[in-house]
Amino acid sequence: MPKSVDTVVFDIGNVLIEWDPENLYSKLIPDPDERHRFLNEICTMDWNLQQDLGRSWEEAVGELTAIYPEHKDLIAAYSDRWHEMVPGEVPGSVAILEALKTADVPLYAITNFSSEKFTEAKARFPFLASSFRDTVVSAEERLLKPDRRIFEALLTRNNLEASACVFIDDSLKNVEGARDAGLEAVHFTGADKLRADLAEFGFRV
Repeated sequence: MPKSVDTVVFDIGNVLIEWDPENLYSKLIPDPDERHRFLNEICTMDWNLQQDLGRSWEEAVGELTAIYPEHKDLIAAYSDRWHEMVPGEVPGSVAILEALKTADVPLYAITNFSSEKFTEAKARFPFLASSFRDTVVSAEERLLKPDRRIFEALLTRNNLEASACVFIDDSLKNVEGARDAGLEAVHFTGADKLRADLAEFGFRV
């Protein structure tokens, strides 16, 4: 008989803390068409993901500035004013995390995050440093979700059974990646739904 789920694994960005470049660039580039062009052609998601894979922000900003010197200040802002992309906690999620911790549920995290910014995020949001038995950070592993190997890294180094873990992520492709690695997984769309999803696995939060 398969082991029942007793362990919860969280994604961080847009599950526990909000992140959206629009929060910053709506102030820096008021025109929506110009802003869309900048974020889709210059400071792109693929460019940002290279920092989640371990590239330093200094290198990232320097390389892009060399290509687009006319946008030097806007490119630098992506790193220098990163916290303005992160307005705060996702409503209701941290209360669920804290309830699980109070109930002594084993808690872990897997996040696509740059090492530099994750260090800053932990200083700003202390629960990121105190809630989890282990956090797998993509930049440190040089692996990105939904790569099966990043889930296996968590399981292997913590001696966890995949079938005993439920993973929470706002990205459907990451949810599917977790399931491919043998974990249970739920798609995060808000705290109320998460509470209901966790109840189906026997967690009372």
